[in-house]
Amino acid sequence: MGVAAPYVLWEQAGRFFIPDVPVLYAMPIEALRAEINRIDLKIIDLIAERQKLAGKIAQAKINEGLPIHDRKRTHEVLEVAFNYAVEKNINPVYVRNVFELLIEMSEERQRECSGEGNLP
Repeated sequence: MGVAAPYVLWEQAGRFFIPDVPVLYAMPIEALRAEINRIDLKIIDLIAERQKLAGKIAQAKINEGLPIHDRKRTHEVLEVAFNYAVEKNINPVYVRNVFELLIEMSEERQRECSGEGNLP
C-alpha cells in the first residue's frame, strides 16, 4: 500500500508512451482513457476542419455548376479509406462506414451552403 507500482511508461508533453518491449506492469486505466479522450477531441477537431472545407467545396461546385453528390469522388474516398485501413490493420468495413458518415455530413454541409440543406 505504501509503495506505488512502477509502471513501465513515461510521459512527455502530455502524452504517454509505452515502450515496444514487453512491459511488466500495465498502464493505469485512467491514463489510457485520458489518452483516448485526447484522441477523440482531435478527431472532432479534424471533422470540424473537414466540414469547413466542405463549405468551400460547395462554393466551388456552385461556381462550376456541379452537383453536390459526386459518385466518382465518393467511390475514390471510400476506396482509399478502405485500403488504408487494411494497411493499418484496422477493420476496413468499419472504417468505410465511418467515411460514409463523413461524406454524408459533408454533402449535407454543402447542401446547406447552397441553400438546400436543413442544418442550423
